[in-house]
Amino acid sequence: MLYHAYEIQRSWMNSVSSWASISSSILTNPANPFNKIGALPLTASALDVFAHATADYGKPAFGITEIDVDGKLYPVIEATVVNRPFGDLKRFRLDGVADNRPKMLIVAPMSGHYATLLRGTVERMLQQYEVYITDWADAKTVPLHEGDFDLDTYIDYLMEFLEYIEGQEPGQRPHMLAVCQPSVPAFAATALLNQHKSPAAPATLTMMGGPIDTRECPTSVNDHAMNRPIEWFRNSVIATVPMKYRGAGRKVYPGWMQLSAFMSMNLRSHMMSHFEMFKHLNAGDQDSAQATKDFYDEYRSVCDMTAEFYLQTVEEVFQKHSIPNGEFRHKGEIVDLTQITDTALLAIEGERDDISGLGQTRAALKLATGLKESKKRYYMAEGAGHYGIFNGSRWRDKVAPVVEEFIAAHS
Repeated sequence: MLYHAYEIQRSWMNSVSSWASISSSILTNPANPFNKIGALPLTASALDVFAHATADYGKPAFGITEIDVDGKLYPVIEATVVNRPFGDLKRFRLDGVADNRPKMLIVAPMSGHYATLLRGTVERMLQQYEVYITDWADAKTVPLHEGDFDLDTYIDYLMEFLEYIEGQEPGQRPHMLAVCQPSVPAFAATALLNQHKSPAAPATLTMMGGPIDTRECPTSVNDHAMNRPIEWFRNSVIATVPMKYRGAGRKVYPGWMQLSAFMSMNLRSHMMSHFEMFKHLNAGDQDSAQATKDFYDEYRSVCDMTAEFYLQTVEEVFQKHSIPNGEFRHKGEIVDLTQITDTALLAIEGERDDISGLGQTRAALKLATGLKESKKRYYMAEGAGHYGIFNGSRWRDKVAPVVEEFIAAHS
């Protein structure tokens, strides 16, 4: 009933949002002779903010059309090169640039948002690399006959994608960059490929704000996962997809529930952002208001995760600490992190990250005991929060150059 109750509430809010948007447009219409009188401008701005805050958002497009490289604009060619039920592999390359550029796989988080959350990451990396990215599917759109998707499947997908990329130019090993949650499966996939001496083992693995060892500087996210038994999560946050979707009957952790959790963590900040939007609209500063709208258009676009993936992640990563304890298994096989001997590792953390605390990603460097110290590097982005390490000015100007320098040194 949980999902059905949400669908009823969402349908009602969509109607209210449409009414608010239409009312705001009427009040601000230049043909309206009263559009500047009394409290009408304030009312119009308030309705605009309300309409935006209550609107329903679908899957956004990447919309990357061109990239500036050394002062010259190059068109971007976007293509889906591998199709899988629970996620595709997308490729971005520049038209008019040699095809022998280093290849990078960006692993987007499967944590309730679409891969387009990393649009800024892709844009920056396109300046130097041919970029591939995991485009995870919304679980409610995947029919039941496609089977389950758990951490084992996630790791299989990553290894298959790396093998595909390496196969485009045999001998040219790809680089992998994992943002937040996928640091765990990316780390495991790297260990397995090293262990099996696969030519697709990445030349470098960059892990950014990932929960490798959540015992280090635990955050409220970690505490939430630790303070309740796994059965509580199974019984309290798992819902069944309604009949209107292709994935009807699938057990999922709904994206809207994850969004509510994220919003509640920084509720005051989100409220102030909307208040600032209101002030910008009232002052006629449409550009500043639009910047806030653009952020929330992306932030509120959420998708569901399969129940088995979500529950296994909570149990293995946040409760049992299977990775740092050396007990993590892939299809029954122990993932031996000491076998990472041929992939250079870069761990990046944000000084003010309130989702993955300081030290949680750096722990990966300590666990890879078979790797030479010369192939390890740690970087802390001063003043950066969780999103600042992969998006925005700090990412573009501070973090990305470190990634590029590291890759160049270990290509």
